[in-house]
Amino acid sequence: MPNANEENASALSQVQHRAVSELLRVSPVADDLARRFQEAGFSLALVGGSVRDALLGRLGNDLDFTTDARPEDVLKIVRPWADSVWEVGIAFGTVGSQKDGYQIEVTTYRSEAYDRTSRKPEVSYGDSIEDDLVRRDFTVNAMAVALPEKEFVDPYGGLKDLADRVLRTPGTPEASFSDDPLRMLRAARFAAQLDFEVAPEVITAMTEMAARIDIVSAERVRDELNKLLLSQHPRKGLGLLVDTGLAAHVLPELPALRLESDEHHRHKDVYEHSLTVLEQAIDLEEGGPDLVLRLAALLHDIGKPRTRRFEKDGRVSFHHHEVVGAKMTKKRMTALKYSNELVKDVSRLVELHLRFHGYGDGEWTDSAVRRYVRDAGPLLERLHKLTRSDCTTRNKRKANALSRTYDALEERIALLQEQEELDSIRPDLDGNEIMQILGVGPGPVIGKAYGFLLEQRLEHGPMERDAAVAALKEWWARQD
Repeated sequence: MPNANEENASALSQVQHRAVSELLRVSPVADDLARRFQEAGFSLALVGGSVRDALLGRLGNDLDFTTDARPEDVLKIVRPWADSVWEVGIAFGTVGSQKDGYQIEVTTYRSEAYDRTSRKPEVSYGDSIEDDLVRRDFTVNAMAVALPEKEFVDPYGGLKDLADRVLRTPGTPEASFSDDPLRMLRAARFAAQLDFEVAPEVITAMTEMAARIDIVSAERVRDELNKLLLSQHPRKGLGLLVDTGLAAHVLPELPALRLESDEHHRHKDVYEHSLTVLEQAIDLEEGGPDLVLRLAALLHDIGKPRTRRFEKDGRVSFHHHEVVGAKMTKKRMTALKYSNELVKDVSRLVELHLRFHGYGDGEWTDSAVRRYVRDAGPLLERLHKLTRSDCTTRNKRKANALSRTYDALEERIALLQEQEELDSIRPDLDGNEIMQILGVGPGPVIGKAYGFLLEQRLEHGPMERDAAVAALKEWWARQD
């Protein structure tokens, strides 16, 4: 039976073998670029996430390099070589380019530090790769491969931490998080993306320095949250944010879901329920991660803490928590600088997530089904997934009954869609026809007539033209 040392050696050997095969794949482009830097008197190394991913056997077409050349020198070398070049990140020492299908970023050795009031890092350039690597966020991202010699540079034990699947910082976590507080969120993100454990001293620093995240811009926080949510194990990262107190600063609605149970435990743990709904929604995704669905699943119950009431009969109620939650979702997502469209879609799903529970045993009229489809609009498929995910009961009989009922609703929707083109519900007469029939020009009355006909369409389904005209005239006759 192999001992621990033999197992570690075997794991490291497997990691290195994967790295060699990955580096051989990108060698033509990487070595060509490295030779050009060498001829100009500069060093070049593959670095950071690219080395980590090569060691994990998952290196893509995005390649990160570091160099002792200053940005203006990098531009002189890269411009005649690359298919295209961009300078968006040049203020931070980064020159981007594209070559033979590879997205390449070359960054000058650097260090970043925040002062106590700034939201933007101050960039200063370094002169050695070791100094550059110590400023990186985690040891698994603080490895490099010097080119074209293919010399492995690992001064802070990143290879061992990678094999052990643990996140540590090259220097002290306090110094690292002081340099860039966003790294605390990155710890949670990488834990979720890579399914790694976070070292105890890193968790301690995250907890003690959580308030430091407040100086980081909302856009950078949002981007890290998105990467975390779109990872394979978001629950792991979110749990870390809550446990360390970081969530209280960036997404306070999440820890607020940890409601104290009443003495009879008559309601579920809303926090755990929400994380389970997120996982169940992920299981229903088709065609890749869906940020809108995942955000809606995570936030669907954030209105519960504000609406919780203890009723006289001992029950706990959360009346209208979906309406309150939709408003809270809009406010939080707006503060995090999400796009208006994303804010609208996620808050709408939160608002609609309880609608199905009025369906009961299928007694909805066709009119109610039409309104359900109309209100969901293009979010209907996501609403289906969110509603199904929202069932976390351990009672199999109840869960199966809910699933069957929703199956029946979807079947009714499909049948009505086939019969009535529900996806494009509109009145049976358009605006021009309304003006012609009523003998009036454009104005508010046409909008009111259009709304009346839309209600008729929702209530009764498609109408023959003669019936629609008669209904319109009858409505017109009732107007003052």
